This record gives sequence, structure tokens and C-alpha cells, in this order.
Amino acid sequence: MKMTTDDHLKAWEKDYGTRRRLWGGSAKGMPVLRLPAGSRVLELGCGSGKTLSALDPSWRVVALDISAEALELCRPLSAAGQRADLMRANVCDLPFRSRSFSAVFAFHLLGHLLEDERQKSAQEIARVLAPGGMLFLREFGRDDFRAGKGVEVEPWTFRRAQGTVTHYFTEEEAPGLFPGLDQVSLYTHRWKMRVRGEELCRSEVQAAFVLAKT
Repeated sequence: MKMTTDDHLKAWEKDYGTRRRLWGGSAKGMPVLRLPAGSRVLELGCGSGKTLSALDPSWRVVALDISAEALELCRPLSAAGQRADLMRANVCDLPFRSRSFSAVFAFHLLGHLLEDERQKSAQEIARVLAPGGMLFLREFGRDDFRAGKGVEVEPWTFRRAQGTVTHYFTEEEAPGLFPGLDQVSLYTHRWKMRVRGEELCRSEVQAAFVLAKT
């Protein structure tokens, strides 16, 4: 049976409700982005706030997630001067005007969607990006040690026991989602992680795109 938006919602509500701030700290290796104070920036799939906590507090940040539990985990960051408006919404139907953000951060968001949802959300991301605006993308790569674990519901997309799905990317996939944007950078970041004494490979496709000024 094909997963629905409600299936995603239930899975992530349960995941954040039980594991809470499992992924603590701030996102590492953040791209250098010099924007004037007050620039509008969109963070998609804010989760427990790792990326949000690393964004410049002088920006006008909108942090969005489909999970109410996730947004509750981000509220302390917003209250502590992060200047973020927290919003519950579906990335496949963003409630914003076209060309309204100077930058969009989408870290480990598209990979938790099915193929048709990835296409819709990519179109929405490109729509809300202002001319000259930047999109920063991170998703797990196919040589990540977790790739292949769970039930394969689509090619290279696996549903874990708690109900969440993860799609594992190739470098070629990312540009294909954003044909209207110009590629600035694209590479795979790999690092080692030790689990129960075993050294395992983590892999993350990282990309940056820009909407050309007209």
C-alpha cells in the first residue's frame, strides 16, 4: 500500500515524540552565506533544531516541519533569540508567495519523501526562491551504511520499523530535481562512524543551487 501524507505525519510524530532530541547539537559544516540582516530564509524540515540553531540570528527565519512534536522541540531555540517563525506545513504545498526567500535550507528532508512528493516539493522550493537566492541541500548517499535497511517501498527508498522512509541519493539525482536552478556545488561527503566497535561509512550528498537573476 502506498504511503500517504497522514502516514508520514503519524510516523514522524511518533518518532519525535518518543526519541525527542536524539539528534542534538548544531549542524556541522554549514555553508558560508553572507546575507544582510533581515533577509528572509526558509528552513525546511526543521526537526529538533540542529540546522536552525546554526543559522544567523540576524536573518528572518521561517522554520517549517510537518510534525507538531518537532516544532515543540524547536520552540526553546526561537525563544532564545533565534528570531524564527515556526510553522507547521507540508513542503509539497508551501504557504508562501513565489520568489519570497533569499535562501532555502533543506537538510535531510527530500530523502524522507516518496518520489512524487520529492518532485512536488522540489517544484515548491524553486518557486519560493528569489532571483539570486540560494538553495542548500543535504541527503544521505547510497554508500551510507544504512542504505538497504528496512523494507524497500521504491527504488533505493526504505521504510524503517518506526514507519519513516529514507531515500538514498546519487549525485546525479539532486540536479535533476531542480532543472530551473543553476548548480553551484555538488559532492559527496563521507566519514567514519564507530558503532559497537565496528567502523561504518556515513555518506551525504551535499549540493548548492542558485536561481539566476533575470
